[in-house]
Amino acid sequence: MLSNLGKRFKRFFSVIWEYRLSYAFITPFMLCFIAFILVPIIVAVGLSFTYYNAIEPPKFIGWTNYQNLISQDLLFLKYALPNTFKFAIITGPGGYVASFILAWLISQLPARLRKYFSLAMYSPSLTMGIAMSIVWLPLLTGDRIGYLNSILLQIGMIDEPRLWVTDKDYLMNSMIAVSLWSSMGVGFLAMLAGILNVKQDMYEAARIDGVKSRLKEIWYITIPAMKPQMLFGAVMAIVNTFKSGAIGVELSGQNPTPQYAGYLIINHINDYGIIRFEMGYAAATSVFLLILMYFSNKFCWSLFGPKGDEG
Repeated sequence: MLSNLGKRFKRFFSVIWEYRLSYAFITPFMLCFIAFILVPIIVAVGLSFTYYNAIEPPKFIGWTNYQNLISQDLLFLKYALPNTFKFAIITGPGGYVASFILAWLISQLPARLRKYFSLAMYSPSLTMGIAMSIVWLPLLTGDRIGYLNSILLQIGMIDEPRLWVTDKDYLMNSMIAVSLWSSMGVGFLAMLAGILNVKQDMYEAARIDGVKSRLKEIWYITIPAMKPQMLFGAVMAIVNTFKSGAIGVELSGQNPTPQYAGYLIINHINDYGIIRFEMGYAAATSVFLLILMYFSNKFCWSLFGPKGDEG
């Protein structure tokens, strides 16, 4: 048995040595993946089974953190979880569909104009913090000098100023609007690149076969031809949606947000991990969020991943 194991190791290292140049190229990525993704995940999973306050050594408590999370944590069950689902269901698919529509519209423009419109759509995702303070906070200020209130008062749509970011009835809608505005990130660029790389011969062949509508071209040619970019855009939309949490705090200027109207799972993690220093419980919440993102990504893979003989 030991001899067979030795032969397997010898064969394994011989294969690595044979393709040493390829492994040398992927080594930097693998080191970064192990250091910044794999190790933190393993540590988080391990800490989720402990009570750890960042001062005393971790104390193993088994499944207690998970039991408390799904049965006793009213803050999580009443606010963080439903708010996250509402926020994710609207901003995730909404931003994804908007990214595809805008990418398709920009692809129809002349090449010299395309780059300027692409930059205009992509730049909000790069300047989120600056845009928040320069554009959205003055726009949503809850008095008469707030741009949105001023416009709505002038046209008679409202009778008095609305507290767009400090009223629990409006805060979530404000968060969704800001998130949709800033959702044109790398997923949008990937979709634009995918649309531009679809061969024109395919459209010409479809017209010969009787496809006259642009919607049919998009459904039967564009989307199937750019499934890898669609999958990447879906994954990025999921990641960006579930990791959002600071938007509500930045808009309202309060932590936690007014009556927990904009309280998301990320805020719950920050609350227990950074403010209360209950690292074990924060780790358990992080693992729950990781599992949620994993199944969401599996769903996207079932839609846009390769099927059967597809490469």
